[in-house]
Amino acid sequence: QVQLVESGGGLVQPGGSLRLSCAASGIIFSISDMAWYRQAPGKQRELVATITSRSSTNYADSVKGRFTISRDNAKNTMYLQMNSLKPADTAVYYCNARRYGFGAYNYWGQGTQVTVSS
Repeated sequence: QVQLVESGGGLVQPGGSLRLSCAASGIIFSISDMAWYRQAPGKQRELVATITSRSSTNYADSVKGRFTISRDNAKNTMYLQMNSLKPADTAVYYCNARRYGFGAYNYWGQGTQVTVSS
């Protein structure tokens, strides 16, 4: 059974920081491409950051320079360090695990709420 479990969300003031974690089980984490998405109320889900199985990263323009995605294959865990948070970052953040080609899959976590407010 595949599980992606996000943690680390919460309420933070503008300018603050949070670190999200995504613990994976039931997949071969080291060969999975991973990503963080977010969905704000009334908006479509959007891509925040990606990290490939080879640890190549990519970011949405809105978070470049503020967020850092990383992974620890020994712990089957992905992270999102979020600094200089803004109210516009308020959303439910979702973990995604994907593999293309033979044996392809696309799994989602249940999400963790991040609220940036004073």
